[in-house]
Amino acid sequence: MADRDIGNRGTGSDDRPQERQRFKKLAQAALNADVTVDQVESILVDLGDVLVDMNKTIGGLDGAIDTLDSTLSRLSGTLDQVDSTVVAMVDVVDRLERVVGRVEILVGIGEAAMRPLGAIESAGRSVASRLGLLS
Repeated sequence: MADRDIGNRGTGSDDRPQERQRFKKLAQAALNADVTVDQVESILVDLGDVLVDMNKTIGGLDGAIDTLDSTLSRLSGTLDQVDSTVVAMVDVVDRLERVVGRVEILVGIGEAAMRPLGAIESAGRSVASRLGLLS
């Protein structure tokens, strides 16, 4: 019996199914790794396309930001002009208010000057009507 045990160990008849199973597992792992590598390569190719498109989009966004910068600069310049125009308009309104004040004074003087003429006219009408010159 001892010979049989030694003989079985020496030939490796028990080890063969284990080695086959091990080779099958290694072959399956290699196939799985190959499929995984193919999947990763496919993802990387798709990712490359996405990155190219993203680069184009970012380039367009950069152009839009540059345009926005120039637009904001022009808007700022326009607002500065509006501010200076408002200051000038305040000066014009102040001058017009002074002119209107002077005109009001002149109208008041004219009205005061016309009062005696109105009184003379009223007196003249009164005399003319008493004399029968006015009907």
